[in-house]
Amino acid sequence: MATLLLALSGCSGDDGRVNAQGTPGITAAPCPNAVNQENGCVYLGTLTDLSGPFSTISSAATRAQEAFWKRVNQQGGIGGYDIDVSEYVRDTEYDEATHERLYKETKDKVFAYAQMIGSPHTNRVLPSMLEEQIITTPLSWTSQWNFVPNVLEAGGSYCVEAMNAVDYAVDVFAREKKPYKVKSVMSIGYPGEYGADSAGGTKIAARRHGLDHHPVIMSQGSGAKSVSQILKHKPGLVVIAATPGDTTAIVKAAVEQGYKGRFIGNNPTWIHTMIDVPGFRGQFWQAGPWRPYATDSPGHAAMRAALGDVLPSDAYVSGWTYSYGIKAALEGAAETGRLTRASLLAAAGNLTKIDYEGILPAEAGNMSQPFRKTVFSVPDRRQYTGIRVVADFYEGPTAHAYELTGPCSEK
Repeated sequence: MATLLLALSGCSGDDGRVNAQGTPGITAAPCPNAVNQENGCVYLGTLTDLSGPFSTISSAATRAQEAFWKRVNQQGGIGGYDIDVSEYVRDTEYDEATHERLYKETKDKVFAYAQMIGSPHTNRVLPSMLEEQIITTPLSWTSQWNFVPNVLEAGGSYCVEAMNAVDYAVDVFAREKKPYKVKSVMSIGYPGEYGADSAGGTKIAARRHGLDHHPVIMSQGSGAKSVSQILKHKPGLVVIAATPGDTTAIVKAAVEQGYKGRFIGNNPTWIHTMIDVPGFRGQFWQAGPWRPYATDSPGHAAMRAALGDVLPSDAYVSGWTYSYGIKAALEGAAETGRLTRASLLAAAGNLTKIDYEGILPAEAGNMSQPFRKTVFSVPDRRQYTGIRVVADFYEGPTAHAYELTGPCSEK
């Protein structure tokens, strides 16, 4: 009995908290504006774009993650701790050097990161994160995250979205009342993991269907310049991996100059203000990892209740959904009786399913294998966020069968 009591005493203090003594980013003192004054505090950092090209998306995602963790704290917190995701929110302006500087300034003050936007930005600090066993949830969907132990992805990657986009176009478009046949495809995107991951998935699927693939690499802010390539090659399908601004420029200019083909944009390409831009209704589809803001699921309903009176945006769903993974990892680490970066990293690696409250299937939380399904939507002014689901968690034959042995950007 004495031995048992000694073992149990190492799991938590007299206050019932899981032992986290000496762990960076965790304090015995309550969080600022704590929900539970008797709890300690776990600080999670956020390095995001609050004033750059993705700020419309990432600002909403950041607000949603704050609402998510407030709800967790209202339910008692985790292991005797409230979770703070507000104290160390920093604006990277979507600049890699700024991201690295802010990471160095905050990494010893936080336990982990609730959000890092940008694949190249996260990669810039990844060696340090690996060395110090710091985990993050990204606001990016590169397939590289399937091979990095301390990045907790959620939903299908850009690569999977692009594979499914080509399969969807070849399969579903061809079965319309007036069949639309795709004979060639073009990928347009930025250099780096975002554009390259989408281009890699497009290439893999195009090859499977025997289609010509024309890759176009563009810099940020130069969307309209890529239109000459669309008009030159006249692809049946253009897969876009860009900001909403560049996507708008591409679609608008191409349609105004006579392009009659179709576009499918990766998840970050869409915001509701694009609904009235020429070409988006009838020629544009969005590929996304989950269903939009107004969806009837327990998780969506909880998100809307937690956010309160806001202008609906699908970006809120991203911030909310990504938070489930780190919550599950924190709960797993707390169950070991010791909250450390090592125990959190181990718990993250052991996740085989996550309760997303219906936003994603539970098996999407299996960190040992990629999730291969995509939600396809079309612009519709009657919807809260201007987008209507037309295919719910579609998995095409390419994504289903392809053996992912490395990031698709390498293709």
